[in-house]
Amino acid sequence: MSAPAASSRHRSTAFAGAYRTVGVETGVAGATPHQLVTMLFDGFNDAVAQARSALARGDIVAKCKAVTRAARIVDEGLKAPLDAAGGVLTENLRALYAYVTMRLTQANLNNDVEALDECVRLLEPVRSAWVAIGPAKGATAEAA
Repeated sequence: MSAPAASSRHRSTAFAGAYRTVGVETGVAGATPHQLVTMLFDGFNDAVAQARSALARGDIVAKCKAVTRAARIVDEGLKAPLDAAGGVLTENLRALYAYVTMRLTQANLNNDVEALDECVRLLEPVRSAWVAIGPAKGATAEAA
């Protein structure tokens, strides 16, 4: 009897993953550049939460996938597009993102939940500031 229940749970997880993927792809297609960066921050937070959950379950493979996803979001999504001519702010963000990527790697190697939490704490003010400077929802609707 446990095999059908396990199979059913696996199908439910697969359906939820497919639904989430469609939602993300739909959101990306209609997103502004500002919203895309916000989605990167949210994806980072989601990946770290998945890594924490996998660690709690003892699922090392899922933890590795989630931490790798978080690191790629930081390194390829947030850090890579920074303009080298951006001055001190760009230099500081590059240094922050490099540090977060290093700490994610250490968290992955050492199964370190505290390092994961540190990464979230470090990026949350950047995410909050990014959201705060975004266009107002009412202004976007009026401009359209």
